[in-house]
Amino acid sequence: MKKMGRPKGENNMEKVCTIRMDEHTLMRLEKYCELMKVAKSEAIRVAINRMVNEEKAMKK
Repeated sequence: MKKMGRPKGENNMEKVCTIRMDEHTLMRLEKYCELMKVAKSEAIRVAINRMVNEEKAMKK
């Protein structure tokens, strides 16, 4: 019998990370996501990658 559900892709988002933030930060995130038409998870991933890349560039 075939497996049900979506087929796995190459970049699976299997890990879950729950964070706490204050109301003001959450409102800013939601406003940004609404304007940019991106999911909150995507916006947070992009922000983390930018921070790491900037930190690497500063070390060079």
